[in-house]
This record gives sequence, structure tokens and C-alpha cells, in this order.
Amino acid sequence: MSPVLPRAHTELRPLPADAVSLTGFWGDRREANRAALPVGRRRLTEVGSIANLRIAAGAAAGIPTGLSFRDSDVYKWLEAVAWDGSLLDDLRELTAVIAKAQCADGYLNSVVRGEERYTHLGTSHEHYCAGHLFQAAVAAARATGERGLLDVATRFADHLADTFGPDGRSELDGHPGVEMALVELYRETGESRYLDLARHFVDTRGHGHATPPDGGPGPGGDPGRYVDQVPVRKAETVDGHAVRAVYFAAGATDVAIEDGDVELLAAVRRQFDAMVRDKQYVTGSVGSRWDGEAFGDAHELPADRSYGETCAAIGALQWAWRLLLATGEPRYADQVEHLLYNAILPGVSLNGTDFFYANTLHRRTDARPDAQRSPAHGRRPWFNVSCCPPNVMRTLASLPAHVATGTERELQLHLYAPGTIHTGDLTVTVETDYPWDGRVTLTPDRDVTLALRIPSWTHESTVDGVPVTAGEYARKTVRAGESVVLDLPMPARLLVAGHRVDAVRGCVTVARGPLVYALEQPDQEPGVVLDDLALDPAGEITAEHRPDLLGGVTVLHAPGWVVQQRNDVPYRPLGTVEPTRSPARLTLVPYYAWANRGRHAMRVWLPT
Repeated sequence: MSPVLPRAHTELRPLPADAVSLTGFWGDRREANRAALPVGRRRLTEVGSIANLRIAAGAAAGIPTGLSFRDSDVYKWLEAVAWDGSLLDDLRELTAVIAKAQCADGYLNSVVRGEERYTHLGTSHEHYCAGHLFQAAVAAARATGERGLLDVATRFADHLADTFGPDGRSELDGHPGVEMALVELYRETGESRYLDLARHFVDTRGHGHATPPDGGPGPGGDPGRYVDQVPVRKAETVDGHAVRAVYFAAGATDVAIEDGDVELLAAVRRQFDAMVRDKQYVTGSVGSRWDGEAFGDAHELPADRSYGETCAAIGALQWAWRLLLATGEPRYADQVEHLLYNAILPGVSLNGTDFFYANTLHRRTDARPDAQRSPAHGRRPWFNVSCCPPNVMRTLASLPAHVATGTERELQLHLYAPGTIHTGDLTVTVETDYPWDGRVTLTPDRDVTLALRIPSWTHESTVDGVPVTAGEYARKTVRAGESVVLDLPMPARLLVAGHRVDAVRGCVTVARGPLVYALEQPDQEPGVVLDDLALDPAGEITAEHRPDLLGGVTVLHAPGWVVQQRNDVPYRPLGTVEPTRSPARLTLVPYYAWANRGRHAMRVWLPT
């Protein structure tokens, strides 16, 4: 990403789009993502999303089909193409189609046409689609130098600024997302009207301008679904539709950064803290209710019915990244890492072509699939609402932007992966087998101060043998050609939930390094049903690297039991004989890698 304009009030500055190259774990994930991009285009074509734009452009006959936010999936895919740097002919071709589909006054939506525009803004997602167009356009300009899509985006943004705001229409889109996109467009173009409109959208939400008057019963009539229940400066937590809430918070954070708005920044930080404390799963995913795709109440975190939409995790990442830039506090970088490994990466298969929309923490043996997005189906190639697949694609394509930040004097390392970081006249080579091994060797080609994030999960970490403090940045000035060695010990550790999280009381989760682990049926002893397994929390957990398994993973082995449950007696009186149990050897794999071998039982929270 290009540095923000000088007006921005940030502690950290992003590096240029091409500053970081990755190999190893994340390099493999990005290569799989690159190979999947043509598949993404094919699926967008099969479901009619690209055809809609061609029809609107007059390049094809027919009537646009599908929901009014279908364009956004194409824009997210184009953003992935831009950050990845491949398929530039596709970028140019579709940019030409989109430009022809744009109305004379700048408005653009292939499904909502003519007099229908903005008549159902609470549910039509017209601004939301505009936001994804703006983000794709900025990505194309920054990463490839292609500015055709930026011309389309600025015409649309000018139309929005002419139509909405203090002197225009007061309605708000029911799905936030345009706010952070407008700020990014402002950063790229310097056009202050875009920032002004983003600020207006942030400050007027929560006053009833987004909730449809005819929303009806259920989640459709709940102001929380539209992030419209409380003004952002007064809100204490996040509520309602999870994706919309975190997208909006990310946009509000952007406005606070650009304006140096201390009050607004304090508000979004307060809400982020409440989300992490009360409403985030152990994997980092957010959104516990299938009904309304919503956050639940505080501590309402059922493992088996977790929704944890992949898009919500991506929005939380975008929010955490902005808070990291604003404050420089390593706890936000901890969240970036946690979300990437354990909430976003589980949403896509190892080959990059199949996806989860909702991310469960527990799939029972012989679970019956129901809704199309149910994880009981296993990973799916696409969805009738297909927001998540291209969202994952653009996130993995843009991943290098989250590795480091810096100035001429100091480079801050937030994520650890092998590769190189090149900015200005500085190149730093990074060697590591992270996340399987915690040793990281960094070698700069000129004198520089390195600020190395020491994850909060680690203990007894060292930099060149000197102990450093978890949850902080360890700084060291390194001479040209010298190496600095960071050691992050990675013993397996057991996590328990707070006592108010009723759904997993008496259970533990196993983690190692940045990764949350899970039991999956194929790894257990023959004849053992996963639902009958329990872990011995007092036993020793050992690690074994398996290069032949799931693309190469470190598995964990733990002692436990097989509980002989009587299926004909679901309940028993307290004090009667407990079910018998026999010793068992449990094998756990990283949670992100489950469901790559078919539809099997899995659980993250293990009874003890």
C-alpha cells in the first residue's frame, strides 16, 4: 500500500505495495490463491455476475439477474487480481466493461437500474458495491499502475458526493463498507470531498438513517442489523450483523486517523476491546448467530453453532490493521496474526478453490447438512451469496502489505515469514520456518533499527540470546550484513474459556505458536469415534512435523480417553457411576487445515 497522505495521524506507516515478497508458508498459500484466480473468474461467469455487467454495458443481451450486490463480488475479485499482479489482461478487459456500464452521471450498478436507484438503500447495498469498486480501483492504481478503474471510481465517488451528505440525501446504505473505501480513495487522489463524505456517513449512522422503515419482524427490522442502533461515538461494543459492524468500525477508524479525531479513535478502540473480550471465538472469528449473521450477547459463543462468517474475520482484520497503524500497539498486530491463521485461512481449502462461508468449531459425526452455507457440507466451490470467496482471494493477494511497516530509521516486523522486505535503499532478508518453528533470522543490507513483535502467546523469548518481553516490540539496531536472531519457543499450550462462556465449560483448546489446533476424525486411532474422545490435561503433548500431511504441517499428539457412552441413557442421576473410559492417543492438526480430506467430524474445544 502507498503511504497515507501527510495529514494522517498514525504511529506506523505502511510500506509500498511491492515492498515484501514471501516464500514458505504464506508464499505457498499465495501461490495457491494465484492459481485459483482463474477459477474465481469462471465461477463469477457461471453464476452471471460478469454477465450482468456486460448487459449493463450493452455488450450482451438479456436482463440482469440475482441480488443487487452481485457486482461487489466482481470488484473484490478484481482487487485480488490487482494485488496479485497476474491476469492483468482480465483487469483491463473487465475495466472496459465496467466503464461502459457506468451511467452518464457516474452511478453504477448492473442490477439496480433507472428509477430504482437508491429507493431501497437499506437493503440494496448500492454504496457497499461502490466501496468495493473503490478499493479495487485503488489496488489497481497502487499495485499495477493501471488507472482506468480509478477513473470509473472517481466518477462514481463524485456522484455520491453530489447526491449524499449534509446538503443532499440523508439515507445511509444498510451495509457499511463505503466509508473506508472513500478514505482510501481520498488517500490515493487527494480529493477532500471523499473524506468529507466518509466522515458524514460515519457520524450520521446510529440515528435511524439506515434502517428500512418496512424492515418487518425478525432481524430485518432490527436497527442493529444495519449498525444503526447507537452512534459510533457512544457505542460501548459491537452488535448486530457482524460483517457490517466490523466494516463500519474499520471505516470509522480511517476517518479518525485522517482527522486526528481523538474522541472517535477512543470510541472504536473501546469497541474493539469489548469485541475481543466478550464476543470473539478462540480462533479469532466473530459472529455467533446464524439468525441475522449477528454478534450474540456477551459470552454467547457456542462452538457447534458458531457462524463465524469468513467475511467478518476479514473485516476484523481490516479493523485491527488500522488500529495498529493508528497506535503502534502490538496487541493489534497479535490480532492480525491470530485472525489470519485461525479465522481467515480456515475459510479456504489448501488448493484455494473451495470455501467455507460459516466456520464452525465443532462438526459432529454424521452431521446432516441443511443450509447451503452449512459447514456440514464441507467446503463449497461457491455460494448463492458469494461474498466470502473473492474476499478471501483479495485478502491473500494483499497479505504482504500486513507484514511490516517502517520509516527510514526503523522497520517494524508484525508477521514472520521467509522472504525479503525492500523499501527505499534497505533490504532485509528473513529466514524462518514459522509457524512451525519459532526461530527467525533477519539480515539487513544497511544499518537499521528493527522492531520485532514478541507475540503475547510466547514465553522465554530472546533476541540474540537476550530475554525479551511478550506482548511488546523488541528493538535492536543492526549493522549492515549482520544477522539478528529472534527465538520464540513454541510449546503446546492449553486454553480455557472464561466461566461465563457456558457452551464450552469444562473443555480446553490446544494451541501451539500462532495456531489453534483441532481434532479431526481421519487422524484418530482406528475404530474410535471422535465424539467419544476426551483429552487428559495433565498429560504431555508432543509435536511432530509431517511434511506428507495437508501440505506439510506440525501435528500434536496428546494422551486422553475414549469415553464409553451409553447411547440408550442420555441422562443419569448425579452421583451414579460415570461412563467407563479407556486410554487413547489423540492427534491434532492445525484448525485451518481441517476439511481438506472430505467431510469428517472435528472439534476445537475438547472435553477433559
